[in-house]
Amino acid sequence: MQKTTQQSPEPARRRLLKGAAGLSILGITGMVAVGSSAITYAAALTREARDKLTPDNVIEGLKQGNIRFHTGKPQQHDYLAQKRTSQTAQFPSVAILSCIDSRAPAEIVLDTGIGEAFNGRIAGNISNDDILGSLEFACAAAGAKVILVMGHTACGAVKGAIDNVELGHLTGLLNKIKPAIEKTEYTKERTGNNPEFVDAVAKTNVKLTIEEIRKSDILNRLEVDGKIKIIGAMYNLVGGKVEFFA
Repeated sequence: MQKTTQQSPEPARRRLLKGAAGLSILGITGMVAVGSSAITYAAALTREARDKLTPDNVIEGLKQGNIRFHTGKPQQHDYLAQKRTSQTAQFPSVAILSCIDSRAPAEIVLDTGIGEAFNGRIAGNISNDDILGSLEFACAAAGAKVILVMGHTACGAVKGAIDNVELGHLTGLLNKIKPAIEKTEYTKERTGNNPEFVDAVAKTNVKLTIEEIRKSDILNRLEVDGKIKIIGAMYNLVGGKVEFFA
């Protein structure tokens, strides 16, 4: 039987940091579980580890996290340990704006842990003054490196906007999605009964939300200076894959 050598946690942390682009964002501070080929992430992201990341590192970590999710190989998160190590401070590397849909939980489909991501959720992943203020806090005050706007397929809010649904305060929210309908180039059936059209509008809506976010002088300056990146994505409810785009 081949003899194995147990390695100390500190070198493990350094190795994970060096290979951050190929692992999850939280993997930077992870610890290799003894006697297992898997990696258990028992610590929340630290300021030092987060600040060493570039926006591209963060994006690659999100991509790798989604690959783990949709291939059924998620990390072994120790959420209680992450809770304990983040209870006095937080240093997330990404701010995610996603839809309220219960089938599209961003932290899970991107395989992130506690203390790793800010996540604002609202029907149709639209932007408004409160969302912008939250994103400004996440990036300018708290140091997040990436803003990710994530829509998803079969979005009920997008379908409702296409179908002109009216229901209390929801009516005003859906009106914010309607510009995406007009700006979506699509030559087939342009109704809410056509899933392909709904998904096309949802993708356009993500891009328009990004345009709205860039109207923030604070966030626009951070992006121009290269301190953050603002990107979009679409989550596929069927296959579980996230399609990233600028």
